Amino acid sequence: MQVSGQFTLETSGQKASMRRGEMLLIGKNQLGQITKTPLPDEDYETILIILQEDLLRQIALEERIQTEQKYAGPPNILIPRNDFLEGYFQSIVPYVRNPDKDTTAAMSILKVKEGVQLLLHAMPGLSRLLFDFSEPHKIDLERFMVTNFHFNIPVEKFAELTGRSLAGFKRDFQKTFGMAPRQWLLDRRLIEARHLIEHKDEKPSAFYLDLGFESLSHFSHTFKKKYGKAPSEWAGKTVTVR
Repeated sequence: MQVSGQFTLETSGQKASMRRGEMLLIGKNQLGQITKTPLPDEDYETILIILQEDLLRQIALEERIQTEQKYAGPPNILIPRNDFLEGYFQSIVPYVRNPDKDTTAAMSILKVKEGVQLLLHAMPGLSRLLFDFSEPHKIDLERFMVTNFHFNIPVEKFAELTGRSLAGFKRDFQKTFGMAPRQWLLDRRLIEARHLIEHKDEKPSAFYLDLGFESLSHFSHTFKKKYGKAPSEWAGKTVTVR
C-alpha cells in the first residue's frame, strides 16, 4: 500500500503505478524496474507485505482452497480501495514504524493471514494468483532474453525464470544465440549502450546501471575493450550497429 509519494513498477509486459492510499498485488517470478518518487509536500513511504509461499500453502490447506489451473492473468493487480483493507494497513503501521519492538512470529503470521483473507474478500478471483504454486513454465527463451537482458541478475536466475535447469538453460541458449549466456548478455548490453550514445546522445552515467553494469568504470573499461575507443569518443557518431 502506498502511504505517500508514488510507486511505479515496469516489467516487459506491464506498467503499474500507485499513489497515496492505493494498493498493488505483485506476482512472483518477474523482472521489473521500480521507481520511487516523492511528491510535493510528501515524503515517500510504502508498506510492503511479502506473502511467502510456505505460508500461502498453509493457508490453502487450512481453508481447503484448491486451484486446478495455472494462473494466466496479469501478474500485477491494482486492488480497488475498500474500508477493510485500508483499515488493515493502518493496523500494520505500528509494526512498520516500531521494528525494534518485540513481536512474535505468531503475531506476524496472524497479520499476514488476515491480509490474505481480506484480499480474497475484496477480489475472490485472486485465489488463482495467490495459490498458484506451479514452477515457471518453459517459456520462449529468445523473447524473454531480448526483453530482459538489461537486468543485472545471475544466469541461474534467468534459468529459473524461463522454467529451465541451469544446464538446460545453457544448452537451449547455445542453440538459440550461438554463444554462452554471459558473453551474449555482455555483448547485448554493450550494443544497446553504443546505440544510446550514438543515436540518443545519452551519457553513460545516465544509463550504465539500467543496462546491468555495476559501476561506471567497469562499463567504460568493457566498452573500450570491445570497441577500441572510450564511450566519450563515440558520442555523436552514426555508425550502424550490427
